[in-house]
Amino acid sequence: MQIDEPALRKLAKHLVDSQSIAGVLTNGHTGELFALSATERATVTRIVAEEVAKYSELPVISAISCEGIADAQMHAQMARDAGARAVMIMPPHHWLRFGCRESHVLDYFDAIAEVIDLDFFVHVYPAWTRASYSSQLLAKLAKRPYVKVFKVGTRDMNQYARDIAAIRAADTSKTILTCHDEYLLATMVQGIDGALVGFGSFIPGPINKLWEAVKRGDLHEAQKIQAFINPLKEAVYGSGEPTGDAHSRLKEAMRVAGLVENATPRPPTLPPDEKEKAQIRAAVEGAGLARAVAIHV
Repeated sequence: MQIDEPALRKLAKHLVDSQSIAGVLTNGHTGELFALSATERATVTRIVAEEVAKYSELPVISAISCEGIADAQMHAQMARDAGARAVMIMPPHHWLRFGCRESHVLDYFDAIAEVIDLDFFVHVYPAWTRASYSSQLLAKLAKRPYVKVFKVGTRDMNQYARDIAAIRAADTSKTILTCHDEYLLATMVQGIDGALVGFGSFIPGPINKLWEAVKRGDLHEAQKIQAFINPLKEAVYGSGEPTGDAHSRLKEAMRVAGLVENATPRPPTLPPDEKEKAQIRAAVEGAGLARAVAIHV
C-alpha cells in the first residue's frame, strides 16, 4: 500500500481553499502516522508542503512520534528538510505503559531542539494516560523559548483548566489549542487560542465558524454551529474520545463528501463496517455535505 499522492495534494488544496485554517499538520494520529515509515512520513510532509506553498504561505507542521532521542532527532531533521516549518512532539509511546519523569520529558525536547531550529508544538495526552504531563511540567515546557504552541487533549475538564492556567502563568505568549474533536465548544470556551483537530480535515469551515462565534462571545450562534457538527461528530467519534477506528470512520466520511476517493486505512486499522458506513452516510447527507466540493454552515 502506497501513499496516494494525487489524493493528498487534492486534500491539501481543499484545506487551503477553505480559507478556514491557520496551518496544516501532517503525520498526526488522523494521518495514520503509526503505520508509516520514517521515509513515508517525510514524503507526506514534502507533498503537503509543496502543495500548500503553491497557494498560500500557511505553515506546515509535522508531528514527531518516536521511541528514542536519536530517532526523534532524525525524524525532526527529515521533517525540516521536507518543508516543515514546525514540529509537534508526541510522547514516546513506551511512556504510556511505564510513565516518565519530568527530566525525561525535558531532556527529550531539549535533545530534539539541539538539532533543528524550528518552532515546537507540545502534544498533551489525556490525563488518564501515563504519558500525560502535569501542569507543573507544562509550565516548565512553556518557559522553553523554542516551544510555541500547546495542543491540549487533557480530556479531564478540571485538569484541562489547570493546564491552561499553568501555561498562561508561565508565559502568556504561548498559543494554546484544543484537540478535543469530540467536544469542541466546551473546550473552546476555556480561554484558549483555537483548535488543532483531525476533524478539521473534514469540516474546516464549520469548525472555524464555531471558533469565530466563541471569540465574539456569541454563545447562541456557537451552540447552533455545534448542533450542526454533532451528528457528524457522533458518526465519527461516537460518545467517546478518538480511537484508531474513529480515524478510519473520518476517512469514510471524507470519501462520502467527495474529499477523497479511497478511504482504505493502512493496516492493521480496519475500515468501518456496513452499519457504521450507513450511519456515516446518513450524517454526511443530513448535513448537506455528500459529494460536496466546498463546506458551508
